[in-house]
Amino acid sequence: MTEPVGATEVRLLEGPNLYFTKPAVKVMLSMPGYLDAPAATVKAVADGLGMRARVGEPGSVQRQAFLGRIAQQVIRSVAKAAGTTRVGVRVRPGAGPADVVVAAVWRRRARAWILGDSLGPVLAQLLSGADPGPLLAGVAAEMAAAPASRPATAITPKIPVASITGTNGKTTTTRLLAHMCMTAGLKTAWSSTDGVVVMGEVVTPGDYSGPAGARGVLETPGLQIGVLEMARGGLLLKGMGVTHNDVSVVTNVSADHLGLQGIDTLDQLAEVKAIVTTVTKPDGWTVLNGEDPRVWAMHARSMGRPWAFALDPTTPALREAVDAGGRGITLIDGDVTILMPGGRTQKVLPLTDIPATLSGLSVHNIANVLAATAAGIGLGLPLGAVTDALRDFNPDDRLNPGRMNIYSLPVDGGSASVILDLAHNEAGLAALLDVARGLTAPGGRVFLALGTAGDRTDDILHALGQIAGQRADHVVIAHKEHYLRGRSTEEFETHFGAGLALAGIGEAPSHPSELAALESLEGHVAPGDVIAMMTHEQRAEMLAWLTDRGASADEAGDIRRKVVAAQGKHEREADFDALWALPDAERIPWAQQLYEELPGDARAAYELASALDAEGDEADAVPLYEAALGAGLPEPHRHRARVQLASSLRNLGRPIEAIALLDQLASERPESAAILAFRALARVDAGQYRPVVADLIDALLARAADEDSNRYRAALTRYAEGLRDADPPEA
Repeated sequence: MTEPVGATEVRLLEGPNLYFTKPAVKVMLSMPGYLDAPAATVKAVADGLGMRARVGEPGSVQRQAFLGRIAQQVIRSVAKAAGTTRVGVRVRPGAGPADVVVAAVWRRRARAWILGDSLGPVLAQLLSGADPGPLLAGVAAEMAAAPASRPATAITPKIPVASITGTNGKTTTTRLLAHMCMTAGLKTAWSSTDGVVVMGEVVTPGDYSGPAGARGVLETPGLQIGVLEMARGGLLLKGMGVTHNDVSVVTNVSADHLGLQGIDTLDQLAEVKAIVTTVTKPDGWTVLNGEDPRVWAMHARSMGRPWAFALDPTTPALREAVDAGGRGITLIDGDVTILMPGGRTQKVLPLTDIPATLSGLSVHNIANVLAATAAGIGLGLPLGAVTDALRDFNPDDRLNPGRMNIYSLPVDGGSASVILDLAHNEAGLAALLDVARGLTAPGGRVFLALGTAGDRTDDILHALGQIAGQRADHVVIAHKEHYLRGRSTEEFETHFGAGLALAGIGEAPSHPSELAALESLEGHVAPGDVIAMMTHEQRAEMLAWLTDRGASADEAGDIRRKVVAAQGKHEREADFDALWALPDAERIPWAQQLYEELPGDARAAYELASALDAEGDEADAVPLYEAALGAGLPEPHRHRARVQLASSLRNLGRPIEAIALLDQLASERPESAAILAFRALARVDAGQYRPVVADLIDALLARAADEDSNRYRAALTRYAEGLRDADPPEA
């Protein structure tokens, strides 16, 4: 049976928190007795406390609002009885109509615990008719007699500190900013989900994206600068680990971990993330995602100067930040560019020079680069150190483990790509699939191992399944034994399956672990395919497995080549474009030089063949076309090479070979008038006059919509078939 009044949680928040920029005691109350009691009973309690309040009818909205007011009044009355004339108290609604969260500022730990623990029992006794005077005086006396205890653990930094939070990208931004600080020659420590890291060495492993991580960082001997990742859990359960910061960064706010600790909506989650911005020093910088309305709105409550970042240079927040005396950072003509008051701009670096962006493919990492760059300059780092760090930060297992780490896995004479990434929510999965699709060769497929932790809502699991079904070509479910968090594997399969069904996917195989899923997918991939792994617990095991199979970690150049190939382009695309801008006399020597510089390259062979063909040297062009096709020339050039090869064969007096190739092409692209015309020419050379006329009649009718064509279509089609039937045998 539910108690009429009780505290479901009492917690001391050690630093800036959702309620105050100071330490606070938080009490989560369940008050069904007050919600449902007769108005006269509740009014008597209010009168006893000296409240002038309308209590409302049982269960009404007015009564729900009264619950917070009476909890607040009890705390103020106890504080007054203890001799404190002023105390900060705030209340907010809880998860249900009878639930209330109340928080009060504290200075002495023991007294705060007494106050928090007594609030529920005091409210219960008051509802039962107890005299408030002696009751409140008793609590006050207990607080006054409490022994001295240690102060709050939040540290006041004596060095520059950056605090970074957000739903996605905070760990990568933390690592990148720390890399900038080290590149600037500063002794740097940072905390994240990896642990406490000093100058690139993990000194305390584990999830330290909370106050304990801040303490571990700031206690580092000789420290010159600190970078602190702040996750929602630490902010809610302990508050911030520092009393202020010099730079705060919020990357974004999207659906994740909703339904936990009283945070059920995106607006509530945004309030939690905003905590880091409320303690930014007035001469510091508040770096905010200008394309996320919930994030950009945080500048209104921050004392720090606003610095908006946005990929789209027309984003209004950029101009708003600059007009307020702040800064903006965005992309202009492919360059990372800082916007300053007075219309001044400063280019930082071309996007193509920043490996973390995966050659511009990773949109979310571009945003992380913008945020980290603003934070680094906001901390006072030299621009040269920032740009050097951006050039040097490769998203690999060394500098950014578990975040878009890309490998080349040998398969069937070529290689497939494998991506290991901590995609744990909808935005993360969408970003992972963006990168996977951008690395997939033309005609290739994306294979996804779908999985996440169990502390996500059913709706989020459905959404993950739907995104996977819509955007991946083949999906398997990879269970994570240590991240079930109260769910069964069957529940995951049910909820993921519901989302997959919305995308038209009937069933997805499941595997007991991430490694088992990867092993199963290896047998299905072909060169140019991509395996995207949502990895949480077996990254090290999968890395060892990849190494055993001869896989190699991709460097920036490897990734660029894959991105260019996925776009149907070549890494020397500019040279090939320049080839066809040359005068005819210079084209063949230039093409010959490229062919020699790129031995065995299918595209180089094709371009030389095309140059020879254009000058009428079909005899030398044909073997080069055949070599390019045999070397796996990708689309769209593969199709062009086959058309040009057929035309060259015809010109060399080999019409039957040309017809065979053109027949294949016509079956693949029956809409192509050019292919039909080339085939007609080859058939004329082979003496197949009647089929030529028949084919041209069919082609004309397929493209005609005039009255005569519609009236006589059946007859003309019949005559064309008659021409084919009457054609003499081929020579």
